[in-house]
Amino acid sequence: MRGSFFQRAYRISQEHPTFFKLLIVTTVSGGGLLTFSDASPFQRSITGASSQNEGKKKKVVVLGTGWAGTSFLKNLKSSSYDVQVVSPNNFFAFTPLLPSVTNGTVEARSIVEPIRNIVKKKPYNVEFEEAECYKIDPVNKKVYCRSNQSSTLDGVEEFTVDYDVLILAMGARVNTFNTPGVEEHAHFLKEVGDAQKLRKSIIDCYERASLPGVSEEEKKRMMHFVVVGGGPTGVEYAAELHDLAFDDMAKLYPSAKDYLKITLLEAGDHILNMFDKRIITFATDKFQRDGIDVKTGSMVVRVSDKHISTKERKTGEIVSVPYGVVLWSTGIATRPVVRDFMNNIGQAKRRVLATDEWLRVEGCEDVYALGDCATINQRKVMEDIAAIFEKADKTSNGTLDLKDFKEVVGHICERYPQVELYLRKNKLKSFYDLLKNAKGDDKKQIDIETFKKALSEVDSQMKSLPPTAQVAAQQGEYLAKCFNRMELCEKNPEGPLRFRASGRHRFHPFRYRHFGQFAPLGGEQTAAQLPGDWVSIGHSTQWLWYSVYASKLVSWRTRMLVISDWSRRFIFGRDSSKI
Repeated sequence: MRGSFFQRAYRISQEHPTFFKLLIVTTVSGGGLLTFSDASPFQRSITGASSQNEGKKKKVVVLGTGWAGTSFLKNLKSSSYDVQVVSPNNFFAFTPLLPSVTNGTVEARSIVEPIRNIVKKKPYNVEFEEAECYKIDPVNKKVYCRSNQSSTLDGVEEFTVDYDVLILAMGARVNTFNTPGVEEHAHFLKEVGDAQKLRKSIIDCYERASLPGVSEEEKKRMMHFVVVGGGPTGVEYAAELHDLAFDDMAKLYPSAKDYLKITLLEAGDHILNMFDKRIITFATDKFQRDGIDVKTGSMVVRVSDKHISTKERKTGEIVSVPYGVVLWSTGIATRPVVRDFMNNIGQAKRRVLATDEWLRVEGCEDVYALGDCATINQRKVMEDIAAIFEKADKTSNGTLDLKDFKEVVGHICERYPQVELYLRKNKLKSFYDLLKNAKGDDKKQIDIETFKKALSEVDSQMKSLPPTAQVAAQQGEYLAKCFNRMELCEKNPEGPLRFRASGRHRFHPFRYRHFGQFAPLGGEQTAAQLPGDWVSIGHSTQWLWYSVYASKLVSWRTRMLVISDWSRRFIFGRDSSKI
């Protein structure tokens, strides 16, 4: 009887796989419950039992597991796709905490989450390959990948992946500006491995400077830490290094503390140039009080194994100083594989891969680009000025009243965000005020020339989005939501009017919402610039920084680990071991 019962149950599960999702077997001894579920996306991708009945799904290939790629994977909820992820890292890293990893405040493992943990409960089929893409073939819809595993391991080192839709979320590389010696001798801070190498080099300098027999000049050289770039990363690293040196290392390496020197080099006029002037002034003054040497107008021209050379903008003099560790943090540049792809699709003359407002790569079908590897090429109002006027002029008489624009005003502001920026800058309440100013009191009607005059300066407000984690995460979330509603919006488009064609755009264009930015300055003090021209500086802002970053971590596991690291640092100090 028992055998026949399980045989019938097994037969039912095979005949009705879509209904047999959960089997609960009540055990006689102990009254426990044994739960079995076939809801795992990895099982479905292997067995393919349900996919045969659902028809062919589109294959979406995601290149990269950074902020943009991971945000897309987290927010994709449609089961209409088979997703394949290719990345040299099998984890997502919370990069804003990388400076904290360099000084032992936070452990590297605390800020990473395996990508398989993130996608294992998603409703779509997903596969992951730990490899690096080295070539993209948009004509044949293939990407060529190379495994980054050790060559001693058995397996295929190179392989190709076909795609129906490709999402580029590969990030960017550090921009060295072709400065001699930077690649060979400087440290970077883009990846978790970079932070670990930098941490090891700092401790190495302390250890070598504490050895007997080392000359005074050599101790001064090894204990000179140079930061190139006065942006948020460089400033935060300099502040973290100062805290490490004075709060912890001075007690552990008393013979080396007198030789310590931290220098921050910035080619521009001041540090943190994207922040409010109040924050710039406070940060500069604080660094001076802390003994951090901030040198503005100093452009690095060469880096050797022991010396860094700078050109002073005011005098033109070349100055060479010895150093122990150099961190290079001066911006980003396009990766070689993306550059080759740009050459193949007619974007060879561009500095960064261009997309439209829906994150579609220009000149290439079924390819999207997110995050640092691309920039949105916002369309200009003046390019479509005649088409916009014609769309509003339903009577085709060549002149319009203000009320004639009623149906298109919202679509104009949505399609061209620079319009709202221009209105805000010039303190105009609405689009109609802009038209009234151009029309004047002597005209009752608006012709095409008056319309051109009204919008002639609007395009001057066009700005590129900053290459930040905040932008990349929002782009990934936006694109995932578009994919979730793809079938619905194919039938019922929800975007703005097409001014050069009939109908509407399928989706609303991407719009970035700025939620503010932080600049940790050391000594448990942080500066914050939030929307609405609101600036906060001090110890209370540091606690705001703690709470925001803890909430933005990708999982409860990483939250608990990071909070425990912060607590450990408060109680026991930073870890100075070299493991």
